[in-house]
Amino acid sequence: MRPTVATVYLDRLYDNVKWIESKLNPQVSFMAVVKADGYGHGAEPIARTAIAAGAKYLGVALVEEGMYLRGQGIRVPILVLGQVPLYQIEEAVRSDLEIVVFDPATFDQAVLVGQKTGKPVKIHIKIDTGMGRIGMSPDGFDDEWIERLRHPGVIFQGLMTHFANADAGTAQETMRQTSRFLDVVEKCRKNGITPTWIHAANSAAALRFPGTHFNLVRVGIAMYGLAAYNDMPAALRPVLDLTSEVVFVKEVEKGFPVGYGGTYVTPTPMKIATVPIGYADGYRRGLSNRSHVLIRGRACPVLGRISMDQLNVGVGIEDEVQVGDKVVLIGNQEGQSISADQLAELLDTIGYEIVTGLSARIPRIYGN
Repeated sequence: MRPTVATVYLDRLYDNVKWIESKLNPQVSFMAVVKADGYGHGAEPIARTAIAAGAKYLGVALVEEGMYLRGQGIRVPILVLGQVPLYQIEEAVRSDLEIVVFDPATFDQAVLVGQKTGKPVKIHIKIDTGMGRIGMSPDGFDDEWIERLRHPGVIFQGLMTHFANADAGTAQETMRQTSRFLDVVEKCRKNGITPTWIHAANSAAALRFPGTHFNLVRVGIAMYGLAAYNDMPAALRPVLDLTSEVVFVKEVEKGFPVGYGGTYVTPTPMKIATVPIGYADGYRRGLSNRSHVLIRGRACPVLGRISMDQLNVGVGIEDEVQVGDKVVLIGNQEGQSISADQLAELLDTIGYEIVTGLSARIPRIYGN
C-alpha cells in the first residue's frame, strides 16, 4: 500500500449517526445519504455502519450507486435522489430501488415498468419549493397528479422537497419553502393519498429546524462530521483522516526556487520535505503556497506549486524531520488539527468538495 492513505473511522460515523438521531423525535426516521461513494468515504462500509447505528433508509444519486449497494447484499430501502433516465427505470425497479418522480413522462414509464414486472413502482414525488433544480412547482401538483397517484401501477411512497438555504444565518427562506411544501402535504391529505414518507430536511435542517423533520430526514454531510452550516455541534467528529509520509528531505540555500514555475523562493536556508500526494489524488492545486500539513505536531507550509503526484513543504533548517515521518493533511497530530472544512475555506468552496474529490487511487482503510 502506498504511504498516502485515507483512514475512515467507522466508530466516529456510528457515534455521529447516534448523536443526530438523539436530536430527532422518535417518530422521525433517518436516511443516510451515501451518494458519491459515501462522500468519498466508501459507500458500502458507510452504509452498513449507518444502518447499524439506526438508519432506516439510504439515499444515493444514481441508479448505479443503488445497484452497487444491492450487489453488496444491502437490503434496506434505497431512494435514488436524482432524476432517473427513462431507460433506467426498469433496472431500478428490478434492483428494488425507489425513484423520484416529478414529470409525466417518468410517471408513465414507471407505470409501464410496473405492469411489465408485475411489481408496482415505489415513487417519491418531488416538489420544487425554491431550490430551482428538479421537481415540479407546488402549483403544478394539480388534480391530474392526484389522479395519477391513485394508479395501481405505482406506490406513492414519498413526498419530498429540498431546502436551498437551511445553512443560512436566518430561517426565513427555509420557512417559506416549508410553507409551500405544507400546502402540497395538505392537498394530499384532503384527497386521501397521504404517502408513507414525507421528507424535506437535509443535514442543516435536521439539526437546526425540528419543524421541518416530518417523519424522515435525509442526513449526509453532518454524519461524516463536516460542516453543514456555521457553528456545527462539536459532538460531531470528522470521520476521515488523510495522511502520508515524508519520502525525501533536502537542505537548500536562500534563494532556492521550489516547484514548477518557481512560485516560491526560499527567503532563508531551510529544509524541503517531499510528500507523495498531489492534485491527481484530489489534493487540489489551488492549495499551492496556501495550505499546510502537520509533521511531528508542527504546521509546515506547502511551498510551490502542487504537482500531479507530489508536493513540497518547508521545515526549519534545525528541525529533525526525516524520511518516513508521518504527514497529516486532514486530521490531528499532537494536539494540532487540519480539517477538510479548513482546506475548503482556503479554496472558497465547501468540505463536501474536498472529501468527494479524493481520488480512487488513495487507498481507504477502515478503523475504529
